[in-house]
Amino acid sequence: MPTVDFAVEDGIAQIRLNRPERLNAVAAVLVDDFLAALDAAARSDARVVVLSGNGRAFCAGHDLKEPTPAGDSRTRLDRLQDVTRRLRGLRQPVIAAVHGYAIGAGAEFALGCDLILAAEDAVFAFPEVSLGLSVTGAASRLLPLLVGPLKAKELLLLGERFDGRKAAELGMVNAAVPADQLQAEALSWAKRIAEHPPAAAAMAKRVLDTPIDVEPALELEVSHALITEHSAAVAASTEAFRSRG
Repeated sequence: MPTVDFAVEDGIAQIRLNRPERLNAVAAVLVDDFLAALDAAARSDARVVVLSGNGRAFCAGHDLKEPTPAGDSRTRLDRLQDVTRRLRGLRQPVIAAVHGYAIGAGAEFALGCDLILAAEDAVFAFPEVSLGLSVTGAASRLLPLLVGPLKAKELLLLGERFDGRKAAELGMVNAAVPADQLQAEALSWAKRIAEHPPAAAAMAKRVLDTPIDVEPALELEVSHALITEHSAAVAASTEAFRSRG
């Protein structure tokens, strides 16, 4: 079973994270399948992309029950950061439709998109600091741009959970809607974008993103992740998570 579903219909590419039994938590295979889906979207004739998650969550962050893969950590971390690079590099606008949990890397996947719709009861959090980890996905650059530096520090340093309504109030998402209306609203936005001339939409995305250089942030995040990955704090928090049963 692929861990990411991909389909194109009526000019709309739909990418759905598909590890519902693990709340779409991030594992190496999901990253590989996600990147393959983004490449497929780039090759397709889709005019817009909708990113969502199957099951009860958008993405619950890194799967701490997965063993840390052997091999070069930098290669693995760079590959994770490539998700943000591909999302932002697509010519098509990308809409994230966030429901359930969007924790850590899950929230960061959403931040990499061009537009974000959230269910009112979606649950966001950036728990990395409390776990001894480093943020990824250019959140260190994108989050302050959306909510301001002081609020970004609050969200990262406290690591508290907040719902879709709060995310909308902060300006982290475009809108919060009732959960049962989320997919319909995301598809409505996608259809409206798909009706526009694709070259104009692509140029608008590019010109708006031009001042936002995420590459230095992505590189610094990897450097920090390499420092923290094998720390005692991360080992303790990972063991505590795995022992929950």
